[in-house]
Amino acid sequence: MIDWTINTILSWTESYFKDNLIDSPRLTAEMLLSHCLGIKRLDLYLQYDRPLQKNELSDFKAFIKRRLQNEPVAYITGEKGFFESDFHVTHHVLIPRPDTETIVEQALIVLNACQKNLKPKTVLDLGTGSGAIIVSLAKAFPDHLYFASDISLPALLIVKKNALKVAKDKICFFISTWFSSLTPKPIFDLIVSNPPYIPTMDIQNLQPEIKEFEPMLALDGGRDGLDCFRSILSQAYHYLVPGGTLLLEMGFDQKQGVENIFGQYPQYATIDFIKDLAGHNRVVLIKKIN
Repeated sequence: MIDWTINTILSWTESYFKDNLIDSPRLTAEMLLSHCLGIKRLDLYLQYDRPLQKNELSDFKAFIKRRLQNEPVAYITGEKGFFESDFHVTHHVLIPRPDTETIVEQALIVLNACQKNLKPKTVLDLGTGSGAIIVSLAKAFPDHLYFASDISLPALLIVKKNALKVAKDKICFFISTWFSSLTPKPIFDLIVSNPPYIPTMDIQNLQPEIKEFEPMLALDGGRDGLDCFRSILSQAYHYLVPGGTLLLEMGFDQKQGVENIFGQYPQYATIDFIKDLAGHNRVVLIKKIN
């Protein structure tokens, strides 16, 4: 009978994941086992000869089975690291990705430039999901006024949990389809969003982890992936203060399409594109006229 210590179960799981073509088999095994045991990944190696209890082994086997069915690790553990914080995630929200840190970084640049003006700025996150963007901003600059909306009540319950853990009570939440719950008044200095931008026909070609588990509402951007950009740009200028900023995450190949939409609205002054770490256009920055 095998003595299932931390070391032996890690080695066996790594090999099993590799045989079943699971990405990053060793890292995946470590993440699942450390979560199962309630310890840090480093502690797996400090306690490598520790035997697993029967219930721990049973729970870990259940995790392995879920991962073999393509369920993302973040949904199994209920947690995903993003921009210096850990966020609670479930199947009701998109898993935060490193690409989205680009929009957070750009928003922080915008807010930092506002620090010279002592008046707090108002920030709105449309389709907030897990709240990765707005919570990260509120944590970095807690003195501004933050608002976050989503069409999904389960998503708002998740972001409220994340906000309480990371940014305490700094954010006001409300249900809305983009701006549907707001009165058209220019009150926001900064509006941010990571809207759905994957073309409908492309979704079937995504990895099983994405198309089978992540919320379709957060993925499907319509025929060309730009439906949400049309909706947001057609309305955002009503809610931005003069000279206000709109930041949207976009697909790496959607620059021309976004520029075409921007050109339909003389209420906006300038448009710029910010690249992610891979060198792809990832964020569009639009300024409203003064």
